[in-house]
Amino acid sequence: MEVLNKELKPTDIQHRFSFPSRSLQYVDFAGEFSVDLRVKDNSGELRVIRCKKRHGHHAKPELSRGWRRYVTDYELRVGDRVVLLAEEDHILGSQYRIEAKRRIIMFGQEAWGDLPRAN
Repeated sequence: MEVLNKELKPTDIQHRFSFPSRSLQYVDFAGEFSVDLRVKDNSGELRVIRCKKRHGHHAKPELSRGWRRYVTDYELRVGDRVVLLAEEDHILGSQYRIEAKRRIIMFGQEAWGDLPRAN
């Protein structure tokens, strides 16, 4: 199930990845303001990425600790797309799958191709 699908902006690359509040329904914070998500990436590696939500009425979520490492490993840049899917992997023990995608033009048509791990 798709949790989020977002084209990256400069702040997402340089600091933290914020995403729409409607995606909060897919993350169990168990009464806390942050939770460590167990995430499987494109290469099958298990990562732990912290998801935080802001205090107050506008509890916008963001990925923080572990996010910048993912950006570096996949050499993400502005305009790339990140998709987070809720998906149980009982072997790895992951709760989510994260996909990095880059816009490509093939035969005059726009498409999104999976990015391989660069590092």
